[in-house]
Amino acid sequence: MRQFTAVVNPTAGGSTGAAVLPRVGRLLREAGAELETEYSRSLAHARDLARRAGERGRVVLAVGGDGIAGCVGGALGGTGSVLGLVPAGRGNDFARALGLPADPAALTRILLHNAPRPVDTIEVESAVHRGTVVLGSVYAGVDALANRHANHARLLRGAASYYAGGLRAVTTWRPAAYRVTVDGREHTHRGYTVVAANSAYYGSGRAIAPDARVDDGLLDIVMIREAPRRLFFALMNELSTGAHVNRPEVRVLRGREIRIEADRPVPYGADGEVEATLPVTARVRPGDLAVLC
Repeated sequence: MRQFTAVVNPTAGGSTGAAVLPRVGRLLREAGAELETEYSRSLAHARDLARRAGERGRVVLAVGGDGIAGCVGGALGGTGSVLGLVPAGRGNDFARALGLPADPAALTRILLHNAPRPVDTIEVESAVHRGTVVLGSVYAGVDALANRHANHARLLRGAASYYAGGLRAVTTWRPAAYRVTVDGREHTHRGYTVVAANSAYYGSGRAIAPDARVDDGLLDIVMIREAPRRLFFALMNELSTGAHVNRPEVRVLRGREIRIEADRPVPYGADGEVEATLPVTARVRPGDLAVLC
């Protein structure tokens, strides 16, 4: 029987990441599994908790949203330790990409019985971040600004906070001139964003890179170029299905390493938490993490 350590983000979802855990925890214990719970005070603290639990041979449960999933998953990458996700945040996009169910009973069965699956991670390097590892995507542009607004939204939750944050960001955004280098080949781009995606989803279910796969050893590079704002709003609506990739304003590349630079200070983010300013380099780490899914 597996032994679990839950690392909980107590502020996930705008209320408490712990709200989901009691139901899953009760089912795990009823099945005979051992569960201990640790509450994180910060992302750095969550990483330490995850590493220590993994070193003891325990399955580490990341309880919260994409921020805690990326933080804990990044801490376990390359160690052979096993990650489980208990989605309890605003977006839960990496859990969505893995097809994890919202039903506690179905999720518990996966945590108890499914074999770990190797998935890729993303290593992030910049002046601020040295070797930071995340799971879902790195995005540089208007979406990083939108995510910042969503994280500070007090009255809205879930997809509504991301949509409102996106509207606020777009109204003030000036298209940037990017230099994007993918596997050594340079591309110029002027527009709204550049996204290096391991997972298909970001921003609470938006299919930014619908063909991205978490286990193919590649990043899907999505670049949205300059366009009238009314067209960009239409494109934002198409993110729900991934239809935006068929527009001429959107270019998709694939590669193992990408460097993103710009002609002015442009914010970038990763997994809803990491915030800094370009330039940034992101590279895939194939099969880096074992996940129950």
